[in-house]
Amino acid sequence: MRYEGTVYRPPSEAESLIIQATVGCPHNRCAFCAMYSDKKFRARPVAEVIEDLDLAKEHYGDQVRTIFLADGNTAAIPTDALEAIGRAALERWPRLERITMYGSAKFLAKKSREEWRRLSAASITRIHTGLESGDAVTLKQIRKGIDPDQAAQSFRHVMDAGIELSVYLMVGVAGIERWQEHAVGSAAVLNHASPDFVRLRTFVPVLGTDWCERWEAGGLTLLNAHQALDETRLLIENLKGPTVLLSDHISNFLDVRGRIPEDKELMLETIDEALGWPITAFRPPTEECVGMML
Repeated sequence: MRYEGTVYRPPSEAESLIIQATVGCPHNRCAFCAMYSDKKFRARPVAEVIEDLDLAKEHYGDQVRTIFLADGNTAAIPTDALEAIGRAALERWPRLERITMYGSAKFLAKKSREEWRRLSAASITRIHTGLESGDAVTLKQIRKGIDPDQAAQSFRHVMDAGIELSVYLMVGVAGIERWQEHAVGSAAVLNHASPDFVRLRTFVPVLGTDWCERWEAGGLTLLNAHQALDETRLLIENLKGPTVLLSDHISNFLDVRGRIPEDKELMLETIDEALGWPITAFRPPTEECVGMML
């Protein structure tokens, strides 16, 4: 396999074969992100991607069960190209369980439901997408390029075509200044388009980004452990489901997970217990984690 620059994948894709179908991110304007700041977005030629599938076949044989198509927003490339990649992967691994990729709401809506059905038939059956926040003010400030209504419509659009959706929320991205609006607004979006998975990530400023500079200038107050748990509790209180909520990332102060609505009360009890712990019982304060690439 051939990779250009640093390649990222979600923690849940740790066992997946990573194939770089695109380089960079076509949006690349989010105020908190520097993952693709050194790359100009382009789609790799389908023939090159299929060559990488052949290289993987030679190396891994029949062991491949899941594939992640890097980089950011691979969902943005033409449907015919994605379908060709998916079909080629299925030819090489007939027992393939799924192909996944990143795709933001802004780009998910650009394909029709029929196009997404075609991609689902080609084994592209899960999308990882960053909502980050359901608060309209916060979304505008972090420059996601969508508003809450557009996000919900985009999520429903994809799920109606039979695609699994894994939605990421960023705990603390709105700071202490808008934590309640952030939690309640995020729950509202997810209640209008309940995804298969909701995955929590706690905001840690990335050096050199606008959102880090906002924090450094005093315009954003980072949440401590108890405040982050208060925000998470408010989110869970307002979520209706059905969905699976996961805190599967090292950035989080507490591992909270379960099905909603079935496990909601248990998750709230877990948070309430943790709210009684001293601050020193949690990971180091977020201010001390800046620059650690959590």
